[in-house]
Amino acid sequence: MPSVEDMTVPTITLNNGVEMPALGFGVFQTPPDETTAAVETALEVGYRHVDTAAAYGNERGVGEALRRSGLARDEVFVETKVWISDYGYDETLHAFEKSAGKLGLEQLDLLILHQALPGEFDLTVDAYRALETLVTDGRVRAIGVSNFMPDHLAQLLERTDIVPAINQIEVHPYFRQSAVLEADEAHGIVSQAWAPIGGITFYRDSGHRSTLEDPVIGDIAAAHGRTPAQVMLRWHLQQGRQVIPKSVTPSRIAENFDVFGFELSGDQLAAIDALDTGRRGGPEPEDITREAWGREIPEA
Repeated sequence: MPSVEDMTVPTITLNNGVEMPALGFGVFQTPPDETTAAVETALEVGYRHVDTAAAYGNERGVGEALRRSGLARDEVFVETKVWISDYGYDETLHAFEKSAGKLGLEQLDLLILHQALPGEFDLTVDAYRALETLVTDGRVRAIGVSNFMPDHLAQLLERTDIVPAINQIEVHPYFRQSAVLEADEAHGIVSQAWAPIGGITFYRDSGHRSTLEDPVIGDIAAAHGRTPAQVMLRWHLQQGRQVIPKSVTPSRIAENFDVFGFELSGDQLAAIDALDTGRRGGPEPEDITREAWGREIPEA
């Protein structure tokens, strides 16, 4: 069996022909002072896609890790997100400049809107039109959205020209979001899973349990000589989703990368699908407002 460092991650071709690694490295909730080391470790292990966001406050750390890695610019796929406080056509163009400056990059591989603003959808559309300008001008290679529900996608597609390449959504065994996955597939949009292994403790029935402790997942992991986290990541990959697991622990970073040497059966995939509780762990997309969720994104 090849070492983790020797593994090559398969790619997914987006709807505009751009290729991105099927497995990426996320830095959601990673403290800024820990981000550089975590991303450096991920790049050393073999990850070639990093997902960050303006709202995470750690784009500078990602950029520093990219510089220290010694890797050529075209070897790493870099993705970031525009926060709702910077929605609007001109505001979003400036948001790109802020993010690109912090990352130290002239061109971004993927830039997406972090949330829909259901109560101010005109602003959402204006922000997306700015993304269309950025991709047309070559400053961004692909554009997309995050946490968009089917009705948000329908509204956006009616009023814009470029179909999003990505919809980054909460997906894990306890919250599958089948309707969103189906809408994405119908429009040729890749579903990108955040919190792909649950991320936090999710509540089920009268008690609570982490996805990592689920007996169904545990039995499947034991059958393959793998960990529950590896099984969940494999579940996503075999169903065509792009995944961005996160960790600051070197051993976990390597473990999450080592998911290409085994295959889940159809029955095992179905058993994991059946764990869906319908309970969301993140915020309800319909409740996102600038009043409740707005925050200033610093210039530097």
